[in-house]
Order: sequence, then C-alpha cells, then structure tokens
Amino acid sequence: MKRHDYLEKIQKLQFFAIDLNLYLDINPECEKARADFEQISCELKKTMWDYEKQYGPLTNFGTAYFQDPESWVNSPWPWEKKKGGKN
Repeated sequence: MKRHDYLEKIQKLQFFAIDLNLYLDINPECEKARADFEQISCELKKTMWDYEKQYGPLTNFGTAYFQDPESWVNSPWPWEKKKGGKN
C-alpha cells in the first residue's frame, strides 16, 4: 500500500473509532457498538503498525515502531512533501 493510502485509511479508522467511542459514552450497553469499537481499534493499531514498519514513525513519542531511531528525523517533513501532498 502507498503512503497516501495508508494515511487515508488511518484517518478513516480514527474517525470511526472516535465516533463509536462517543456513541458508547451515551449507550454503554450497546454490544454491537462495543464489538465494532474493538474490531476498528484492532484494525487501526495494525494499520498504524504496518505503516510505521514501511514508512517510519507517525509520532515522535509513545509506542511507535521504528528500527532506526533517526528515521523520524530523516523522513520528509510535511512541508517537504511533493506537490499535492503525496509522496
């Protein structure tokens, strides 16, 4: 998967997870929403892990996967990306 595709998928999964979280705040007894939240959360973690293995860390703190600690500094910064925001 290309970098842009990974980032788009991560954004969609994060939006879905937040939306489900808000729904569960109001409807904590809803088993379907709880199961969906668990499934989306697992898919989000896996997608972020796969992205970080291939392209480098998404954040400079926390549990981001990285083999080379310098990859965070050496990867392109947002303003260094190609025109249109895609690498």
